[in-house]
Amino acid sequence: MKQIAVIYHSAHGHTEHIARQVAAGAASERLADVRLLKAEEVAAHPEELADFDGLILGSPTYLGGVSGVFKSFMDKTGGLWRRQQLRGKLAAGFTVSSLPSGDKQSTLLSMLVFCMQHGMLWVGNPYLPGPVAGGEAAINRLGSWTGLMAQAGHNAPADAFPDGDRENGRLFGRHFARTLARLGAETAEPAGAAA
Repeated sequence: MKQIAVIYHSAHGHTEHIARQVAAGAASERLADVRLLKAEEVAAHPEELADFDGLILGSPTYLGGVSGVFKSFMDKTGGLWRRQQLRGKLAAGFTVSSLPSGDKQSTLLSMLVFCMQHGMLWVGNPYLPGPVAGGEAAINRLGSWTGLMAQAGHNAPADAFPDGDRENGRLFGRHFARTLARLGAETAEPAGAAA
């Protein structure tokens, strides 16, 4: 059975709520075991990431980028990078901010670059906005194909998301699990493999 880690940081519960939607979607396919992991806990033992076939990263967008806690987690993976232990694994990302744009794209791009430096394979968000383009019930209503974007208002409860954002989270997780299953038995190259 494939192993998926949904690694996230959430200061106020909003990103955790979306992380749970993504994890539920991935688990619903019954193609992989899915674990929710807090970035600050993974930072203490980053070598454990080598045991996973796929990593889905989630951070709030703070000032146009990942949170400091999430960046600290990313920085702790230097040893994995030197040994190329994440090469060939599947990766994806999601982010939450309080505004429709909120510069979420730059957060997803920082995750993408991080994963590319590790030699990982990136999965985007393939869903066209719908069923009601522009409405809060629409999936991918914020129009992001790099990864999943969701919006929670300032000081809103942790679960106060439009239905479309929650549904897009579940679909995003399902898509990731299905993509991982299509990769076959081996997702990672041996360390030191010729490029």
